[in-house]
Amino acid sequence: MSKTNAPETGLKLNVRRTALIGFAFFGILLLWQVYDSWCPTFLTDIFAKTFYGYTSAELKASAPDKILEVQWIVGIIMACDNLAALLLLPIFGSLSDRTKTPIGKRMPYILVGTFVSAVAFPFIPLFFHYNNIAGMVAMMAIVLIFMMMYRNPAVALMPDITPKPLRAKANGIINIMGYFGGAFATVMGIFKLMKLSDYINAPLAERNLWTIELPFIIASVLMVISALVLFKTIRENELAEQLKDELALGEQLAAVETPIDDDKPMSKANRNMLLAILGAEFLWFMSDNALGTYIGNYVIYYLKSVSSATMILTILGGLASVLGFAIAGGIAEKIGRKWTISSGLMITFTGLILMCFVRPTNLVMANAEHGEFSFPVLLYVVWILKGFGMALVHNCSFPMVVELCSSKKIGKFTGYYYAASMSAQTVTPVLLGLVLKAAMAWRALPVYACILTLLSCTVFTSLVKNIKAGKVANVTGLEALGADD
Repeated sequence: MSKTNAPETGLKLNVRRTALIGFAFFGILLLWQVYDSWCPTFLTDIFAKTFYGYTSAELKASAPDKILEVQWIVGIIMACDNLAALLLLPIFGSLSDRTKTPIGKRMPYILVGTFVSAVAFPFIPLFFHYNNIAGMVAMMAIVLIFMMMYRNPAVALMPDITPKPLRAKANGIINIMGYFGGAFATVMGIFKLMKLSDYINAPLAERNLWTIELPFIIASVLMVISALVLFKTIRENELAEQLKDELALGEQLAAVETPIDDDKPMSKANRNMLLAILGAEFLWFMSDNALGTYIGNYVIYYLKSVSSATMILTILGGLASVLGFAIAGGIAEKIGRKWTISSGLMITFTGLILMCFVRPTNLVMANAEHGEFSFPVLLYVVWILKGFGMALVHNCSFPMVVELCSSKKIGKFTGYYYAASMSAQTVTPVLLGLVLKAAMAWRALPVYACILTLLSCTVFTSLVKNIKAGKVANVTGLEALGADD
């Protein structure tokens, strides 16, 4: 039943506490941005040397088709890591639901996952530099497995202590904090000391390990700091006790078709809603992850531009995302989460249509050390549209999933959400790698993303109902920066 006309309640979103919870997501996106920006290019280069006896830069100059031929192998490696995550995310979510410790049910997983990932992460570029494929892939797997131990409980922490009607706005704050982490990682790639294209384009004897090692070390250190900030400021058990009345009221105001009852099977209406959301999510993550995984190679090997341009691209997309996350909750209150997500998908689709017209500029940059072309301005526009559109999507989709469960199953339903996204990220690198090999053209990337985004919008818009949560009051002004209680 619709909650559109529900009266104002006394529920208030504590912005300060929500931002502190966001430090968990800060660490996640910080590491993820470095991982996604560097690892596919590492794999491309190391397989080029293994199979053809040349670096990827040498192949780019003499036989560019060979670069496309190894992308399916790159996709398999990236997908194998995601397959492990697909299996582990629901497990860690369910385990953390049932865990009881003096520091909470999520925090033990967050701390262990953080520290193991942080230790293993800098070994990825080290093994790559010394051309050790097995060592590099093993470190990638360890990082991803322990990040899954960290990620599900860290994300579940927000809905654990946030009433349901407030979760869209809270998720916006969480994601903004995460994008600060991603932006920090991106900025590192702009500086010459850490410019991946300089490293890749240099002869083997002249490659400097620290060019690729420093971003990984800095990401590890900041990830540990963010986890310690979270641990010191968020007391899970105390907050759960303090907020139990607010959480109970939030259950009554949930945007669901039928009430949630743990003692009964999930209703058919709620189950259909869940499956529709997860199905559409699978499709939009297939599109988004394809772009995230291959954009570095697209810029270096197709546009023949510098990797630092990709970093600027990511920053612009990130700024657009921050704007989207900041206003998505307010938009959802007016038109509902369904139409907020649908609008975001269509904005993203518009950007991807424009990407289909992006071509190498063939204009050599002034003072370019390796004859790189200037970066096409149109791609900046694409990334701004995609960043804003997908922010609307991500901001509202996770709250819609955990809206369909009680507080006892948040970790489990968070696992469902990430199982859909990680299964997409398992399939899409391999599938797109095969598409690129068959098409022998990098222009297949935006076409592939366009098709999947349009399909996800069609599934979501046609199958998901628009049910608004009850209206709530929110903390504003100086009160938002006050105490947690």
